[in-house]
Amino acid sequence: MTNIVVAFSKLDDAKSIKGILMRSGFQVIAVCTTGSQVLSTCEDLGGGILVCGYRFSDMLYEELRECLPASMEMLLIASPGRLGSPGPEGVVYLPMPLKVQDLLSTLEMMTRSQLRRRKRMRLQPRERSAEEQRLISDAKKLLMERNNMTESEAHRYIQKCSMDSGTNMTETAQMIMSLINP
Repeated sequence: MTNIVVAFSKLDDAKSIKGILMRSGFQVIAVCTTGSQVLSTCEDLGGGILVCGYRFSDMLYEELRECLPASMEMLLIASPGRLGSPGPEGVVYLPMPLKVQDLLSTLEMMTRSQLRRRKRMRLQPRERSAEEQRLISDAKKLLMERNNMTESEAHRYIQKCSMDSGTNMTETAQMIMSLINP
């Protein structure tokens, strides 16, 4: 489920949008009326969508967009006269007066896009830290010295043991090091 934050300078507008979204099955986790409230709310989230208006008492949407975490997307709802042409970069824009169906379909599209992006990120192998790389390298060197293996044979051995035991290569390297060097 995607985290959705609704932010408008008028609390009634924010509550109205929240109601529409909640009735349509979206989960709204917060309603804010200032940019600083938005930033403090979004700071702890691992991503999501901010549905907001053009102006807050403490900042404009452009300033807010610059300060938002990169994992947060912005859906701006504003009068066409307020925005220059072309629309704001890095922001999804819906013109006022707002049609409920446009809001829901746009939010659905943004939600699917975020889910695809998260899935892609999960499938990418994560980078090993220098400490993890050093540990694997030390385990390879130990295997090469003790078992007369080449570097690729030692790497393959650690990989195979890792897959067989259901642990990652770093944990397997730690096990090898503790077994050979108690």
